[in-house]
Amino acid sequence: MTTTRTALVIGAGIGGPVAAMALQKAGIQATVYEAYPGTADDAGTFLTIASNGIGALRTIGADGPVLAPGFPTPAIMLRSATGKNLGAVRTGLEYPHGTTSRTLKRADLHRALYDEAARRGIVIEHGKRLARAEQAGDGVRAVFADGSDASGDVLIGADGIHSAVRRLIDANAPAPRYVGLINVGGYTRGVPVDTETGSYTLIFGKRAFFGYVPAPDGEVWWFGNVPSGGEPACGEVEAITAGAWRRSLADLYAGDAGPAVRLVGASETTIMKASLTHSVPHLPTWYKGRMIVIGDAAHAPTPSSGQGASLSIEDAIVLAKCLRDLPHEEAFAAYERLRRDRVERIAKAAARVNSSKAAGPVARVFRDALLPVVLKLTASTKRASEQYRYHIDWNAPASLAAG
Repeated sequence: MTTTRTALVIGAGIGGPVAAMALQKAGIQATVYEAYPGTADDAGTFLTIASNGIGALRTIGADGPVLAPGFPTPAIMLRSATGKNLGAVRTGLEYPHGTTSRTLKRADLHRALYDEAARRGIVIEHGKRLARAEQAGDGVRAVFADGSDASGDVLIGADGIHSAVRRLIDANAPAPRYVGLINVGGYTRGVPVDTETGSYTLIFGKRAFFGYVPAPDGEVWWFGNVPSGGEPACGEVEAITAGAWRRSLADLYAGDAGPAVRLVGASETTIMKASLTHSVPHLPTWYKGRMIVIGDAAHAPTPSSGQGASLSIEDAIVLAKCLRDLPHEEAFAAYERLRRDRVERIAKAAARVNSSKAAGPVARVFRDALLPVVLKLTASTKRASEQYRYHIDWNAPASLAAG
């Protein structure tokens, strides 16, 4: 008689539901435990799923329902504070059937993943904040803050950048690093922009970075990256009112070419709460015993990468495949070999982009002069496209020697 293997997945954001669906496909029963009492209907602003993330979702047949709320955004135009076009970059590759990278509201992505996992019979329990975990030779037991517990063969931490599982694996794990930028974004109607639907425009402003993309329904989705020297105290940024942000951003973008001031000024009640930008560029230990972390819990690039959500999706599916074919010790090692170099390389590239967002007057001149040349030289290189060409062959056996 064969005993069904089980997994405890901590976190119902992006990586958690995808991991549970992939594990189910691999023949492993997974239950998702979420700390918050309800679904993330008010989570964040918006994000892009790159073509590699869409390809990973297709591996488990979840691309259609999950991406339906979004719209295609295949490219980005870069401009200087004076309005000079600096060049364009891709946000992914186009598949033969026309699918390319898509932008959608983070709350819509969370809801779509949650609904699709539930449709497949996956149990997601809310109000289950992980307090501790106890490992034994034949399994792991999770104990939650409400006094309940659960046991399984493995425990997977998909609980984000402030992961509790990461600290259980290594009490000395590095804390998330504040990168000196505050994110704030919103949605605006009635303000015309000179950009085609689905085309991102990113502006290197004199004092702050700004980006916007027109949605098919006429709404313009926008965000700003505001430089901040020291890390604000907990709750300080979140407490700033929409009106205060409108005034502050209007001052920051005054004098920059483009629609930033108009978009911010017309974004009234729909402005989103601001958040601090953190990253986890290198985590020495991804797993211990029967516990492992994926996604932002293991490696959080900054939003400049455009890959945070896609890498979490890839992680979840690669780990499920490894657990399908190997004992957990070998599966965890194979997963790390397959993933670490890729995700850390992308995180490093994003960090370089962040440094250019808050350039001083002299650095701006060099950046604006050199960037068009750099973009032309790198547009067709292997490194420029390898992140988008990443493919998970579900049918190929996982091996500890793979890497």
